[in-house]
Amino acid sequence: MKPRGLLVANPKATSTSPWVRDIITRALAHEVDLDVITTTHRGHAEELAGHITDVDLLVTLGGDGTINEVVNGLLNSGRGDLPMLATIPGGSANVMARALGFPNDAIEAAGMILESLRTDSSHTVGLGNAQFSLEDTGTKRSHWFTINAGVGLDAEVLAAMEAQRADGHAATPARYVRTAIGQYLRAPERTRGKLSLELPGEEPITGIALAIVQNTAPWTYLGPMPINACPDASFDLGLDVFAPHSLGLLSTARFGLRMVRGSRAGGVDGRLTLLHDRAELRLTAEEPASLQVDGDHLGRVTEVIFRAAPRALTIVG
Repeated sequence: MKPRGLLVANPKATSTSPWVRDIITRALAHEVDLDVITTTHRGHAEELAGHITDVDLLVTLGGDGTINEVVNGLLNSGRGDLPMLATIPGGSANVMARALGFPNDAIEAAGMILESLRTDSSHTVGLGNAQFSLEDTGTKRSHWFTINAGVGLDAEVLAAMEAQRADGHAATPARYVRTAIGQYLRAPERTRGKLSLELPGEEPITGIALAIVQNTAPWTYLGPMPINACPDASFDLGLDVFAPHSLGLLSTARFGLRMVRGSRAGGVDGRLTLLHDRAELRLTAEEPASLQVDGDHLGRVTEVIFRAAPRALTIVG
């Protein structure tokens, strides 16, 4: 008997199309008793994943945001027996799929998933969790992430990108670069370190200008190029942290070069805190700062508690 499967497809994902979805659907149907649902709005994938029953395999066709919604729907549902997860790249960066070893081509990735189903190949991955209260509403939230989270400038860049996409602009690598430069230059006071990092049993680290928390590597991609803030981050370990103490022009240029080269060296003249394989950490901000999770801007916060969750999901492949 074929396993029961559900394909959740995001039609607005950057690099997917109806004909790609149809080809993948027909291919998966050879191995899986498959239903297909197309999302219609932000948060729809999370709603679907939170209410599914009697499904052995949940497949996403979309970007990292679609995967994030599905993961949050599954883990916040309270179910003890979760289906296996498979992801087919359809977004702009597709960090999760590529970090799992899949090609950035949707049809090729679907072929690899089919082969994994035939050979019964799967493995578990760890996730990250962020607990916070939004500054504008005070609402307490717990949000899971698969690849990374960030507090500060990177979240502000993503918020600006979301606004541009809402206006109909494509999320191209060139637009990301222009937006990042624009956000950096628009408010130079953000270069001052207003974040503090607290680790259980250790003295707080103050004067942090930006915090990137990674659950896997790379942090992101710029086209085909991996950008690695914490190149040793892994689904099999705890969380890694990249926290510059200054975002001055020269320091930022050095940090950028470090990310492109994937350096594993220590701090840069005392201006960079690097942490590896941490189970828990707490970030606080002197004034509300932007928070992003898996590339989605969630709002402004003054405190976030990050925790690692080992072996949280079973992935096909």
